Amino acid sequence: MRTVVVYESMFGNTEQVAREVADALSATGATATAVEVSQVEPDQLRGANLLVVGAPTHAFSLSRPSTREDAVRKGADPVRTVLGVREWLATLETAYPAAAARPRVAVFDTRAEKVRRLPGSAAKRAAKVLRALGFQVVDRPTSFYVEDVKGPLASEEIDRAREWAARLTGLVGTSEGHSVS
Repeated sequence: MRTVVVYESMFGNTEQVAREVADALSATGATATAVEVSQVEPDQLRGANLLVVGAPTHAFSLSRPSTREDAVRKGADPVRTVLGVREWLATLETAYPAAAARPRVAVFDTRAEKVRRLPGSAAKRAAKVLRALGFQVVDRPTSFYVEDVKGPLASEEIDRAREWAARLTGLVGTSEGHSVS
């Protein structure tokens, strides 16, 4: 199995989860690479069996240029405002013109623990966009929690990321896969 984990991360928390997921997938014998969203090249996506997309939740959804600028005012690296997952997802239709060539996908987000019970998340929005583009989403959108906007990740979230990666291996490793609405 070949996996590409594409992530957007303003304070490093989503990146940390993305790298743990890629490492856990690699430990199962898969080829897995984590790539920051602004660095993704179309060639990196070709031939992937699984595309994992991760983003921070901003205002109960995927980030926008204005919410990324707000993150910079709170201390995030300005380089990370160039491109977000929301804009990148819009390019996937041209990257994958034939539905048969599309990998299965899984999505995750990071969000502040204090808003755990509030509706809306970057992962839910990404899954909706990906389904509309014709991608098969293999698992429910998954959230990983940070203690505060800047982090750090809440305790045990790294373990949860590894467990989720193992779950994805099982879901994608089956011949028919599973689509989750």
